[in-house]
Amino acid sequence: MTSPAIALSIKDLTVAIGKKPILWDIDMDIPVGSLTAIVGPNGAGKSTLFKAILGIIQPIAGRVDVFGCPLHRHRASIAYIPQRNAVDWDFPTTVLDTVLMGTYGDLGWFRRPGPNEHKRAMHALNQVGMDFFKDRHINQLSGGQQQRVFLARALVQDASIYMMDEPFVGIDAVTEKTIIDILKELKKAQKTIVVVHHDLQTITDYFDLIGLLNVRKIAFGPVSDTFTESHLKAAFGGRNAVFPDTLP
Repeated sequence: MTSPAIALSIKDLTVAIGKKPILWDIDMDIPVGSLTAIVGPNGAGKSTLFKAILGIIQPIAGRVDVFGCPLHRHRASIAYIPQRNAVDWDFPTTVLDTVLMGTYGDLGWFRRPGPNEHKRAMHALNQVGMDFFKDRHINQLSGGQQQRVFLARALVQDASIYMMDEPFVGIDAVTEKTIIDILKELKKAQKTIVVVHHDLQTITDYFDLIGLLNVRKIAFGPVSDTFTESHLKAAFGGRNAVFPDTLP
């Protein structure tokens, strides 16, 4: 049986601030066309892992390859949706203009979005149910609506890899269903999706693979094999965690 192609290969990745390790010796191979959850307690290094993958912060050891090559060769292949609390929602821009920002990588520095880019942006807004709000200022939206807009901005990039940091925090049930339905459609199209996720109750319904972190990698693999009580206890330690009623 042929092994699946690898979208993200993380080898011996270590990130530290001063002498304090934030991530230590992380290894993961995330295959093309997978939907992966990154799970762990606060301070486990989940967001740091994303920033190291994206080159936002530099590791002190290890490497990340994208489709078998260094990040700079495939940077445009990755769409990133940060945590909502990391975004300046008072920035003076409309919903449509926010989504059009996702086209800038194709346009370069000196071209402005034209009719084709506006068409793509409106299609993405329609996908997330936000086309009616295209002229609304982003700070006038609810948390769930803001998250849909940022998903639309990622969709318009037509990326191969989608990285989402806590996309389901502080949103309504309708928005959560909208987002996960879109992610599953992206998976069907052989896109690769990696999500920092906090809700253990939805892991088995939403994801194929899970990576459990607590500075070190606790476990990584298919949800059916890896999402176990022993791995959860190892990841969360003595911290309070609400384990799912049923585990594989």
